[in-house]
Amino acid sequence: MKNFIYFGYLQAISCIFPVIIFGALALSKIFSIPYLPRYDFILIICILGQVFMLASKLETWDEFKVICLFHVIGLALELYKVHMGSWAYPEGAHSKIFGVPLYSGFMYASVASYICQAWRRFDLHIYRWPASIFAVLIGALIYMNFFTHHYFYDIRWILKALLFLIFFRTIVSFRVNEKIYKMPIILSFLLIGFFICVAENITTFLGAWQYPNQEQVWSIVHIGKISSWFLLVIISIIIVVQLKRVKSGTEVVR
Repeated sequence: MKNFIYFGYLQAISCIFPVIIFGALALSKIFSIPYLPRYDFILIICILGQVFMLASKLETWDEFKVICLFHVIGLALELYKVHMGSWAYPEGAHSKIFGVPLYSGFMYASVASYICQAWRRFDLHIYRWPASIFAVLIGALIYMNFFTHHYFYDIRWILKALLFLIFFRTIVSFRVNEKIYKMPIILSFLLIGFFICVAENITTFLGAWQYPNQEQVWSIVHIGKISSWFLLVIISIIIVVQLKRVKSGTEVVR
């Protein structure tokens, strides 16, 4: 029970940046500032939250660099998906580019922030990580499929089969107090994807963005979206692991 409580505490500390974003969404839903569009207000809170994370040393500069990379990756995906009508940001703002508010990049960055902080706080180590060529290639194919499935066959189920072939031997270990636990990394992908899917229902309810079926009235995001988040989490972890592998060699990946 002691370890379980401490595990929850470490998870909560690792989620501070996502909580800041949730707080900004909820606060902007309740209160409004004259002449300041809601999306711009959220962007300001996100920037201040990022400054706080760095100033308080809750986030390291190396982690910040990884988070900036996720901003770029996330915004590129957002620009394309909004253009294709997958979802929309219906409110006006000064900080929108081609229909996408700049704060949206922070939502992807918050996933990276959680992964980086959880890695550090839980002293994560990964065993039997596949060869870099396979990990990078499957990550690239997953990301490309988010774009190409609008024109060609959606190969996500093929990609999932390949994922199990590539990662079925991979184990992640984490430390809670002095006790070390291990689990298959595929299971960790699923768990993180599930909880992000829950978070997506909360954020769409708070008006972070809007799916076509939510235009008239909010409804629960389709359970199939967990599949997309599962794949997105895998891309995120692959990027973090490969960067750490380059920086630390076999220290974190064995």
